[in-house]
Amino acid sequence: MTFINYAAREINCKIVYYGPGLCGKTTNLQYIYDKSNPNAKGRLISLATETDRTLFFDFLPLDLGTVRGFKTRFHLYTVPGQVFYDASRKLILKGVDGVIFVADSQEDRREANIESIQNLDLNLKGQGFDLMKLPYVLQLNKRDLPNVAPVHTLVDELRRKDEPVVEAVAPRGVGVFETLKSVVKLILVELRRGG
Repeated sequence: MTFINYAAREINCKIVYYGPGLCGKTTNLQYIYDKSNPNAKGRLISLATETDRTLFFDFLPLDLGTVRGFKTRFHLYTVPGQVFYDASRKLILKGVDGVIFVADSQEDRREANIESIQNLDLNLKGQGFDLMKLPYVLQLNKRDLPNVAPVHTLVDELRRKDEPVVEAVAPRGVGVFETLKSVVKLILVELRRGG
């Protein structure tokens, strides 16, 4: 649910990076943060625990274009990957405008991807959202590793609708901005449509 700040003439949108533990959600945000214009971003906030690298969220506003004379500001969040933190996942999804599902392409992580995407669907429904109607992008991360599943296999298992699919190697930035731009474009289409 976008938040409109009339005084600042800003539309604030929330994008959530979702996926299993250690799939590259935080690496995506760290890369975006490191490569973004210092004048176009806020502070990156990361809360780590003993058992997961991100407990709450990484936060980064980006200014990207205007809609009906309002600047758009995007707030980027990651969810903790471990199922233990499901309550945090639900909280972070509250008011989401777009989702990027980061899949770990390694063959031995296929079950974790499937479990996580099913959890995403369940948690979105709990917040009153339908994944089929929400701006959504599927990122296939870790494509540089030797034990990755074929793209078509991952797409067959994880694609939920006709969402964009982006292959990525997050630490090197491959596919990172392409993924973000894809979800931003979908969100802007929804905003211009009045959704």
